[in-house]
Order: sequence, then C-alpha cells, then structure tokens
Amino acid sequence: MAVTKIHPIEKTLHLALNYIMNADKTDEKILISSFNCNPNTAHLEFEQTKRECNSKAKILARHLIQSFAPGETTPEQAHKIGLELCEKVFQGKYEYVLTTHIDKGHLHNHVIFNNVSFVTGKAYQSNKKSYHQIRTVSDEICKENGLSVIDENYKKFKNRYSTNGKSYIEYMEFKKGGSWKNRLHLAIDKAILKSATYEEFLKTMEAFGYEIKIGKYLSFRHTDKKDSGRFTRAKANVLGEDYTKERIKERIEDPTKQQIYNKEQLYDKLSYKKPDTIVNIKNNEKVKSSKGYEVWAGKHNMKTMASSLNEMRKYGINTYEELELKLKKAASDRQQLLDRIKQAEQEMKSIYSVVENKNTLSKNQLIHDMYIENKENKAFYEEYKPQIIAYEIALKELEKSGYRTLSIPKLSDKYAVLEQKKISLMEEYSYQNFMLHDLQQAKKNTDIYLNNHLEK
Repeated sequence: MAVTKIHPIEKTLHLALNYIMNADKTDEKILISSFNCNPNTAHLEFEQTKRECNSKAKILARHLIQSFAPGETTPEQAHKIGLELCEKVFQGKYEYVLTTHIDKGHLHNHVIFNNVSFVTGKAYQSNKKSYHQIRTVSDEICKENGLSVIDENYKKFKNRYSTNGKSYIEYMEFKKGGSWKNRLHLAIDKAILKSATYEEFLKTMEAFGYEIKIGKYLSFRHTDKKDSGRFTRAKANVLGEDYTKERIKERIEDPTKQQIYNKEQLYDKLSYKKPDTIVNIKNNEKVKSSKGYEVWAGKHNMKTMASSLNEMRKYGINTYEELELKLKKAASDRQQLLDRIKQAEQEMKSIYSVVENKNTLSKNQLIHDMYIENKENKAFYEEYKPQIIAYEIALKELEKSGYRTLSIPKLSDKYAVLEQKKISLMEEYSYQNFMLHDLQQAKKNTDIYLNNHLEK
C-alpha cells in the first residue's frame, strides 16, 4: 500500500468531489462512504463548517490517496481499510467523503476531508509529522490485513544507500573534519557501525567525547567545546534525514552495515602518514648556526634515507631510473582507477535518479490521471500544478534512461553490484595512492640527500 502526499484543495472542491464519486470508477456509487456529511452536498457543508467556525483558512479541503498492489485485495476490503484509516486518523473530528476506485488496474481510495474540524474549529495541520502518522497507520492496517506495502522497495533502497554513497574523494575529505556538522556526522556514522544496539550507540558517542541529552530529540555536544559550546539537535532540518533518532535506530539494525565498517577500517589502515623528510643541510640556517643540530641532522638524514631505500626495495626498485619509471606508472595507474571509480559512481547516480523518478511517478500517477481526464479545466491544473509538473518531468527523465524498464528491486540489485565494484576499486586506489605518496617522498629524500653530498 502507498499513500501519496496530502494535496490541498483551495478552489476546485466541487470538481474534486465529482471526480472521486464518478459512477464509472466507483462500481455505480456503491463504494462511497461519508462521515457527518452528505456526499452530494459535501462541498456546501464543508464551507458551512468553515463559516460557523469563523475560520480564515484559505484551504477548503485536503485530498488523500491510498493505493493497493494489483490483485491482492477486493474493492470491499479496500473500502473497509479506507474507512478504518479515516477513523483512526481523523478521530471523528473532520467531515470526509471516501470513495474506492476500481478503474485503473489497481484499487485505490480517495479521501476528501474538510480542512476545518467541526469539533475544534481549527484547521488541519498538514506537515511531515502528520503525513508520517498517516503513513504509519495506513501501513499497520494493511499489514494486519495481509497486504503488502507498495513503496517498501523504495524505502529499503533509500535506507540502504542514502548515507553510504560518498565517493572516495568525498569520504577522505569528510574524514578530515571540516565543520562541526561533518565531525558530528562522522562520529554518528562510526558509532552506528560499531554498535549492535541503541544503548551501545549512546555509550560509543560518549566514548567519542560527546555529551548527550535525551528527550524528544537526541542532542549532542562535544566535550572539547569546539562545536560552539551548544548542544546540536539530531533533527532532519539540522543534521539531515539520516541522523534523526528514529533513523539512527533503523541504521543500527541494518544487517549490511558491517561490510561498510570493514571498508572504513581499511581506509583507516591505509590513510597516508607522511614519512620523515631529509633536512637540506646546505640551505638550513639552523644547521649553519648550531653544531649540535648539524650532528642531529646528519644522523636523522642517514636514518631517513635508509628508510626510503627500504621503501623503494619493497616496491622492487633498485635504481634511481627505476624509481622515476615506477612513479610515472603509479601516477598513471592511480588516474585510471580514479576514472573507473567515477564511471561506477556515475552509473550509480543514474540508477539512483531512476529510482527517484519512478517513485515520483508512483506518488503522482492518480493526480495526473485526473488531470488527463480534466485537461480543459484550468482551475484543476492550477490546483494540482506542482504534482502534474513533477510527474511530467520525471516521465521525461525516465524516457532518456536505459534503466527505465527495470523494477526498483532489480535496480537495487544492480546498484549493489556497482557499489561492491566501487569498494574494490577504492581499495585499489587507496593502496595506489599510499604507494605513490611513499615513492614521491622517497624521490624527494633521495634528491636532497644526493644534493647534500654532491660537493663533499
């Protein structure tokens, strides 16, 4: 089952009610129910309620759509589920008309309810929280009746891939810290990967140096007070959707997270640590002014050069010419790996875009169908313009893609294969990058060492 966004109705209430009560779509009007109003005069009764409550709300009503997977339910059961949804969500405070359509290859419910409550006189608060509540109630009812959740594949895809798709370059930049938000993101990501339970996550965050306040929202503050000294709430509009308390709990339970943790351990292991550099004795003022420092520098240089020679031998290099050739090849190999990583990332980005566009079509399909049947009605178009435009843009984008015929589960499988390929390439890139830095430092040390002893 999928529930689209709630669409506000400001001007076309009568038209919208007529559409959802179309006899051809509702089994000759058998599948129509209403609460505290007559379906045929609901538009007048909604307006009367608004006047009696002295409401200044611009929105007359709201339109909710509930869809069911093809072939898994009957019109009667779908209608009963719609009634249960209305009872639980509206709690007897809002007038509504519910109809079940049977004409689009899959059953779907339309609910048009008054924006103003005849009990409280207040306007309905439509926001992310209220929408999430409707989705949750609707999913629970469907599962109780043995029905599937149509957009569950989309949700799984988003949960699996929305936080793990950083490119290698982005990942390494992210690890450097940057802003307080990046540091907190990274700490939360690491704590999730290391924790089997929510309680372990909280303890791990404390071990990372964060103070935690637990209330409606999780709040964090680093004990070194670098993060402005204030607590930061783990809210979607502050840290992002994947860092809310609810989403953190979901990510902790994700069985695929261990593979990502192993990947991160590899990055930590291969993170480049700059080798020592030989002191340029000829141009160093401290060497010229301090005999003790000169002696230390000589010993340091011999030790560092010996280390550089060992590094070169580790890579099969025995001469200066071999070092130069190896450097050129390492740089070329690293660039080729980076190109392949970018290619995999671009393909993953294309798949991600297709999944998003498919979801946009699914959410707005029924509104677009209504628009096609009412194309001459300009008021209807203006009322639902954002949904219609979103649908048409998504359709246009999908037509350009070679993945448009694949289902979301198959796209998810393909994305997973590409992600594994990218992980392998990034491991190779990490090693190649590590080796290149080693060789560059070895060449620099060799050049300085030879120059130091050239005229001796």
